[in-house]
Amino acid sequence: MDENLANDLAELPALLDAVRASATDLLTGIDTRPVARAPKEVGPEELPEHGVGLRRALALFRERWEPGFSGSAGPRYLGFVTGGATPASVAGDWLTGVLDQNAMSGEDSTAIELEQQTVDWIGRLFGLDQHTGAFVSGATMSNFVGLAIAREWLGEQRGISVAQAGVGALGPVPVLSGTPHSSIVKSLSMLGIGRDSVRLVPTLPGREAVDVARLGKALAALDGRPAIVVANAGTVNTVDFDDLRAIAALRQRYPFWLHVDGAFGAFAALSPEHAALVDGLGEADSVCVDLHKWLNVPYDAAVQFSRHRDLQLRVFLNSAAYLTAPTGTPDFGHLVPENSRRLRALAAWFSLTAYGRDGHQDIVRRNISCANNLAEQLTATGLLRLTAPVRLNVVCFTLADRATAERVDALAEAIAETGETFVTPTVYEGQPALRAAFSNWRTTDNDVDRAAKAITAAALALA
Repeated sequence: MDENLANDLAELPALLDAVRASATDLLTGIDTRPVARAPKEVGPEELPEHGVGLRRALALFRERWEPGFSGSAGPRYLGFVTGGATPASVAGDWLTGVLDQNAMSGEDSTAIELEQQTVDWIGRLFGLDQHTGAFVSGATMSNFVGLAIAREWLGEQRGISVAQAGVGALGPVPVLSGTPHSSIVKSLSMLGIGRDSVRLVPTLPGREAVDVARLGKALAALDGRPAIVVANAGTVNTVDFDDLRAIAALRQRYPFWLHVDGAFGAFAALSPEHAALVDGLGEADSVCVDLHKWLNVPYDAAVQFSRHRDLQLRVFLNSAAYLTAPTGTPDFGHLVPENSRRLRALAAWFSLTAYGRDGHQDIVRRNISCANNLAEQLTATGLLRLTAPVRLNVVCFTLADRATAERVDALAEAIAETGETFVTPTVYEGQPALRAAFSNWRTTDNDVDRAAKAITAAALALA
């Protein structure tokens, strides 16, 4: 055995204690760590020929690389929609690496049963009792899987199997949506359906929610041709929601597959005051839910849900002499793109077991409250204005005066330089703007106060 490997094995308990101490130092110091850092090139390193062992590698990482990492796990990182990691999910993620299960087959482990149970729990959170699902790496792959099943359904309507004949046998595919996320378009490209297949349907005035009447007209214009409709349960910029119940009702007149992108907006179901926003979610043929956002588990973790497991199996069937043929409940290797796959479910199982529905409901409701608090503080100064109402957990705002792209970008940079908070730029209705997204389990009103002070100071410096 290599000398470094042998030494690390002999010292393993002490080395794990050193890693634990390092992780503890990072997590307990997250409140004082700069939230964002301007990337600075560290410089190249030669590939080690002999290695230095784990203890020295840990020291080198903390010295060379860790200082340049952002505080994205902390309570004032408001960029994108980035959740943190609850204590229980961190434990689950660590044990995921320790146990190193290949959650593909149920032949040698109960890992598959744990994933099935965890998916069932998550489905219950969102009222998806009639759906089955599987863990994937994130919202992009969740949308990809849902649309892949939709592609197979379209072929079935035309008497072909796309899984067997290929996408070329399908012909043009109409994909209708009001405000599709970029991962939808990316997935259509990967699936061979094509980016140009997207047909944007007008949205309601001043909204990102699709105009259902106009959607009905677009479907009618297809003269009975089956289509894919992508609906939103929470758009990225303003967290707007399509009327899912009304869209689903259109299937009484027109044939289409309803895919709902609920990456983080589906979590509105956990807030009694906002649950009506996702009314009708259970009517969808496929649903995307991203867990490393609002469930606050470590990257990478999401779930795809579908009501059509038979079609899903047809798409992702993995046939080989050394694999068990799917019977009854198929192994996950027959249901998702990956063959080998880590046990992503364990971190979610730990967090759901430790905190339950009530604990995760608390995170959602506090985050929504914090978003409204920040909006009130920012607009009270007169320096900033909202570009859309706060519907859930995102504050979309811009400069009240001379909101050019250059000035808004400068504001974003100035905010990041404070180290107090981090927000990301966007464009909404042609207007350069910034987004503050709340999804971290640690965030409190004190964090909102600190973020608001930093944003206001940066805006004042530009005035």
